[in-house]
Amino acid sequence: MQHVPVLLKEVLEVIMPRDGGRYFDGTLGGGGHARAILEMSSPTGELAGTDLDENTIAGLSRTLSAFGGRVHLYARNFSEIDTVSTLLGWEYFDGILVDLGMSSGALDDADRGFSFMRKGPLDMRFSPTGSLTAHEVVNTYPEDRLADIIRSYGEERFARRIARRIVNARPLESTTGLAEVIGMAIPRRFWPKRIHPATKTFQALRMEVNKEIENLEAFLPKAASLLGTGGVLAVISYHSLEDRIVKRFFSGDKPENYFLRGLPEPPPTDAPKLVRVTGRSIVPTPQEIEHNPRARSARLRAARRMS
Repeated sequence: MQHVPVLLKEVLEVIMPRDGGRYFDGTLGGGGHARAILEMSSPTGELAGTDLDENTIAGLSRTLSAFGGRVHLYARNFSEIDTVSTLLGWEYFDGILVDLGMSSGALDDADRGFSFMRKGPLDMRFSPTGSLTAHEVVNTYPEDRLADIIRSYGEERFARRIARRIVNARPLESTTGLAEVIGMAIPRRFWPKRIHPATKTFQALRMEVNKEIENLEAFLPKAASLLGTGGVLAVISYHSLEDRIVKRFFSGDKPENYFLRGLPEPPPTDAPKLVRVTGRSIVPTPQEIEHNPRARSARLRAARRMS
């Protein structure tokens, strides 16, 4: 499936790339957002981008080669934005974007183990060098811990039943085998109408394997502190837990918005002052959802640093 960047028009409207600006795309994926930002910030705007998949970085190094020295790509997690800024010698960014969704390429690759629609190994790692896999989570975590993950990250009402079924069915080796067990754990009359009954559990396992919530919480204060005055931080989320974290962080001038750059304790007045650019979250239009169904749960929030 061809990569289609989600909420592209809306992202460009809030970030407003300009000539000479410096930008960060923390989740490069297919490179659609990155390419558009580079095009709008021509001829001298620069973009630093990260992605945990080294194959993605290698591919984008070729497809974005026309932008020459204006693009800087790193096989890192977006939470390492501070390391990237240090490597480049950039003190601030004019715009920062993370799209927390799965890339179509990774989702469609059965060998990555993200999809319950295709038989594959229980992997789910964003980076092949990651130490934790879904196989380990599914087959070794205690039932209580497994249930907590499925309930917290998947917001699944039948988390306890699913965890018990998984433990009783061990060892589980494939995505389709796991999906079948999950389906049996949920009474059929409660199966969701629009999504597969394994959707929420697979999401929860993926989030645990890749420490997605921990990385988001580490990233936000770093990003706010690395914005230049007037710079915009934009986040596209697909999960209510992620969206609540972003919404709460964008609530205004808070000490927790400060990232310690090797300093002792910052004065509270040094916390970045963020003003929301988007009152409510921005969602895809019906036309975009029709063209790209995977965008249906996307939510864009953005905030500008005022000082």
